[in-house]
Amino acid sequence: MTEGKSGATPLEGDGKRILLILGTPKKDSLCHALAEAYSLGARSKGHVVRQLRLGEMQFDPILREGYEQSQNLEPDLLEAQRLIHWAEHLVFVYPVWWGGIPALLKGFFDRVFLPGFAFKYRNRSQLWDKLLSGRSADLLVTMDTPRWYFRWIYGAPAHRQMVRTILGFCGIKTRRLSEFAPVRPSNEEQRQSWLRKAEALGTKA
Repeated sequence: MTEGKSGATPLEGDGKRILLILGTPKKDSLCHALAEAYSLGARSKGHVVRQLRLGEMQFDPILREGYEQSQNLEPDLLEAQRLIHWAEHLVFVYPVWWGGIPALLKGFFDRVFLPGFAFKYRNRSQLWDKLLSGRSADLLVTMDTPRWYFRWIYGAPAHRQMVRTILGFCGIKTRRLSEFAPVRPSNEEQRQSWLRKAEALGTKA
């Protein structure tokens, strides 16, 4: 788990508290570059940016007994919960693999977004309390699939999962969902334009 560093970026001010979660196990990728670009843009406006790089964190991504038994949180996950409480705005940067979010990111949600932290079921009711309400989110998503095909043919399953059944369930309102696709046939000029877009999104955090 590391805090983001972007070279000679402006000093962080007293702006919005932003937690950027890099949800890929890969050590180097377009997602890393997009995350750094977003952070650069946000810091240029005086926002305070912290990062969680899931691929560098030490934790078991498997919720082994569901909610029936408690599973001790590793130090990195306890720190993740502290930073989520600290943040006003969350930024998730991740690829779509097999139509969904990476297993590591799903495992992070399984282990961290627990009852009593992210939500709370009500007694004798089908309703629940959204314990992370008041926070907003931006999603920066890379895909090899063309955007139109992912939306109209596949039905955008990864987007629905993130926006509705994970973040929305816990009270986090997704403000922007930005797709960077298709990655595989893209050239350097296209990727540089994506990095500029990510930096511009950071300035609007």
